[in-house]
Amino acid sequence: MTPLPNRLAPYAGALLLLQGLAACSSENNSANQTIAETPGAQSNATVPSEAADGRLIVAFGDSLYAGYGVLPQQSFPARLEKALAARGVAATVRNAGVSGDTSSAGLRRLAFTLDGLDRKPDLVMVNLGGNDMLRGIDPKETRANLTAICEELKRRGIPILLTGMVAAPNMGRDYAERFNPIYADLAERYDAVLYPFFLDGVVTDQQLMLPDRIHPNPAGIDSIVTKVTPLVASAVADE
Repeated sequence: MTPLPNRLAPYAGALLLLQGLAACSSENNSANQTIAETPGAQSNATVPSEAADGRLIVAFGDSLYAGYGVLPQQSFPARLEKALAARGVAATVRNAGVSGDTSSAGLRRLAFTLDGLDRKPDLVMVNLGGNDMLRGIDPKETRANLTAICEELKRRGIPILLTGMVAAPNMGRDYAERFNPIYADLAERYDAVLYPFFLDGVVTDQQLMLPDRIHPNPAGIDSIVTKVTPLVASAVADE
């Protein structure tokens, strides 16, 4: 039995706010079109070429990577790239986030995304599963999809950094016990770097969230970047 980790318990009530993430992925194609027309999501279509003399990092995930509701330069991948540069790490962070993606949708586009790059990435960051949880998809399916994603990255010899999610409390104890351990289990199995909860310290602070109280605002994104950057810098330094 694996209850909600103690360090995440303070976020249990706030996780109810994440219910809206499901709306990002379940309002049919018209909703997805609306999301695709937001400034943050547009950044996926116009990505600069990789720097030949720097690291190539791919941020592969859902709306939390895509930059829903913020300008392209305010998205997590863009801010991470700047933060790495400030630490002296030359890297291009490709925004491969798609709003509304489930783990199965991510798995379907993984090979296409990787094959479309100029070269093999030095690191792939994966942030998927939140929409699975909010749709009530069986954690067994989520685990299988994320396992397949990790297997493909391992097959290609690409290091992995997982940024995890936790189950909203209204999903029930049984669901949480099956969902919450997925990311730590996969990190151990595939020797991946793990940041356990992407919205750690952000989702509970209204000053760091968009008015929808679902997605981080630019200040929230910067808060996340501050905590994630050391892990990313260390991961690419080891390559």
